[in-house]
Amino acid sequence: MNKMIKVDFNSDLGESFGNYKIGLDSEILHQVTSANVACGFHAGDASIMAQTVQLALDKGVAIGAHPGFPDLQGFGRRKIEMNTSDITDIVAYQVGALSAFTPDHKLHHVKAHGALYNMAAKDRLIADAVITGIKLVDPQTIVYGLANSELIKAAQNANMKFAQEVFADRNYQSDGSLVPRSQPNAVISNPAEAAQRALEMVEKKSVVSVTGEVVPLAVDSICVHGDNHSAVDLAIEIKKLLLENQVTVTNKIC
Repeated sequence: MNKMIKVDFNSDLGESFGNYKIGLDSEILHQVTSANVACGFHAGDASIMAQTVQLALDKGVAIGAHPGFPDLQGFGRRKIEMNTSDITDIVAYQVGALSAFTPDHKLHHVKAHGALYNMAAKDRLIADAVITGIKLVDPQTIVYGLANSELIKAAQNANMKFAQEVFADRNYQSDGSLVPRSQPNAVISNPAEAAQRALEMVEKKSVVSVTGEVVPLAVDSICVHGDNHSAVDLAIEIKKLLLENQVTVTNKIC
C-alpha cells in the first residue's frame, strides 16, 4: 500500500447551547484533527463557540466554522427555502462570528451544516451563494464539501482551496449523495464497520453504495458526527485503524 496517504479527520462540535449539552466535544477532540464549530444558528451559542475554540486550540485541532440554516428546533437538518442573497448573508454572518473567537481571526476551514450542506452539494446556485458568503469573510480558508459535489465545483470556480469530504458513519446512494436520515439505513453506528468503511474509502478512493454500486470518491477529509451516540467509540476506532494502516492523519491537507 502507498505509505504516503494522508487524510484529515473532522467532527461537528460546539452544538450545545444554553442549558442544553449535546455531544462529547472534549473526548472527540482527542481523536480528530479538525473541528467544525456550530455558529449559533442550528446549534451552539456565543459562549459555547468561545469555549469550543479554546478546547480545540488546547488540543492543537484546526478550527472551522459550521454555518447552517437558522433552525434550532430542527437542528439545521430541515430544508429551508431561501433566496441566494440571504444564504450568502447567513453564511457570512456565521463565519464572521466564529472568526471573532480565533486568535488571528482566521479559520482553517468552513463546512456548511445539515440541510444547507446537502442542498449546496446538489444545487449550483446554492453552492455559489455559500461560497460567496465564505469568501466575503475569509478568502484564504479551505471549503469542506461532499466529494464530487456542486459545492466543490463552486469552490474550484471561485479559486478557493477545498477539501473533498467523506463520511465514515453514513451510508451512500449510487449518485454519491448521503442516504437521507429519514431512512433507517442512513447512519452507521458500529465502530468497526465505520472504521473499515473509512479505511476502504481512503485506500480505494471509492465507496460501495447501499444498492451495491462502486462510487468513485476523492478523499481529503473524513467526518464522524459528534452528535452520534457512539461518536467517541467511532472516532477512536477509525483513527486507530487508519494509523495501523500507515495513513497519516493530519489537518495539513492544502
